[in-house]
Amino acid sequence: MKKFFATLFSIALFTLATQSAFAQYEKGDKLLNVGIGLGSYGYGNIGFGGSFEVGVHEAISVGVLGGYSGTSYIGYNWSVLTIGARGSYHFNELLNLDNEQLDLYAGLGLAYRNYSYGGIRDNFGYNPIGLLSHIGGRYYFKPNMAAFAELGSGFSALQVGLTFKF
Repeated sequence: MKKFFATLFSIALFTLATQSAFAQYEKGDKLLNVGIGLGSYGYGNIGFGGSFEVGVHEAISVGVLGGYSGTSYIGYNWSVLTIGARGSYHFNELLNLDNEQLDLYAGLGLAYRNYSYGGIRDNFGYNPIGLLSHIGGRYYFKPNMAAFAELGSGFSALQVGLTFKF
């Protein structure tokens, strides 16, 4: 885990040192979010996940999401796998934001969750299909790379990580 964080931190420092540029959400953008989740399902453990969205309008993107969180104690294993679809509305034009490095967005999604306890895959009375919501922001430090933070990302209460723009 420490190695993962050190690598992520090193990549971020390297990209910040090599170039600074401006970019903002536009129709046709392809956005890949990769991050860690804090306050994940499964008793507050750390989760991993991401999403991929394509800009279909100047202010709307749609795509897929996925995430995993799990924990293990002596005699106790719990995990949750989440997959689904999501859409986001990007507020920069609506809010008349002049900062080209900032992308503020919010959206909804629909996801399937598969819970596992002690190796038994079952939803334990939970509805496996659920409506999701998220609100977040990206700060671009390169034309194709940003740091992001989201609340309610689908598999955790708070997700932070990197966005890669194609």
